[in-house]
Amino acid sequence: MKQVTLSNEHITLIALNYGATIQKVLVKGRDGTYTNVVVGYNHPSRYRLDDNCLGACIGRFAGRISQGGFELDREKFFLFQEDGVHLHGGKEGFHQKFWNIEEVVQGEWPAVKFSYKSRHLEEGYPGNLLVNVTYTLVGNALQIIHEAVTDRSTVVNLTNHSYFKLDGSPYIDDYELELNCPYYLETDDKLLPTGNLVPVRKSENNFLLPKEIGIRRMNTPFVKDIGSEKVAEISSRKTGLNMKVYTNQPAVVVYTPLDFPGICFETQNYPDAPNQKDFPSAVLRPGDRYNHITIFKFDLVP
Repeated sequence: MKQVTLSNEHITLIALNYGATIQKVLVKGRDGTYTNVVVGYNHPSRYRLDDNCLGACIGRFAGRISQGGFELDREKFFLFQEDGVHLHGGKEGFHQKFWNIEEVVQGEWPAVKFSYKSRHLEEGYPGNLLVNVTYTLVGNALQIIHEAVTDRSTVVNLTNHSYFKLDGSPYIDDYELELNCPYYLETDDKLLPTGNLVPVRKSENNFLLPKEIGIRRMNTPFVKDIGSEKVAEISSRKTGLNMKVYTNQPAVVVYTPLDFPGICFETQNYPDAPNQKDFPSAVLRPGDRYNHITIFKFDLVP
């Protein structure tokens, strides 16, 4: 297992080649002290035993797929499932793979580029898929770019699975959350989308204006406002840290686990898109390039 450290005057990033994992993101405060804003382990070897996908790249398809697989170009592809649900790329998704470190750049915009080749029918998915994930520090922001190309038509939906925590508190209930998401995807008791888009207004999922998260926990796919790249914003009163999330993806799954404090913004295509004809297509064809950009920007609240 290898570890890469990048730093600029605002942020220090520590990443691992296992799962292309973000181990730590240290954000500098006004007093010069640093706050680690992601949940993680101090010892890299601990990630081999982790079952929460802490900080990792999720693929080949982030989120859930129903029906034990999908049909593409009149051919059925069968995927690993548990209780009718395929989750986060299968039995051994991208978060459990060792990635190659392709490039490390220091300087004004420090960056690290990881690559992984997912072979034809790995976890049941068609096509040899070459994936790159690049983490770049741009001022007070962390930029993540997921890219992929294939030699055969396939489905792709990648995301980063960092859990953010902006202070040392044992809970996140008093965090203010804002979601630039006018709709959420209705899900069944297995958290699979039904195909219905539901307006957030007059629902508990209405975060169009900032409000405290409170005691409720979420595992909810939200649909981004197509008129803006900003999808979410969260802040902690204790540290004064604020984080804005920007993405070119149409949705974000907001996940707040029950067993530890943290909030995950899984920017991505709609879950179960391969089986929902009215959802945005997740198909990647030979000659095309999958390009997913997400930016986490950190500021101190005045």
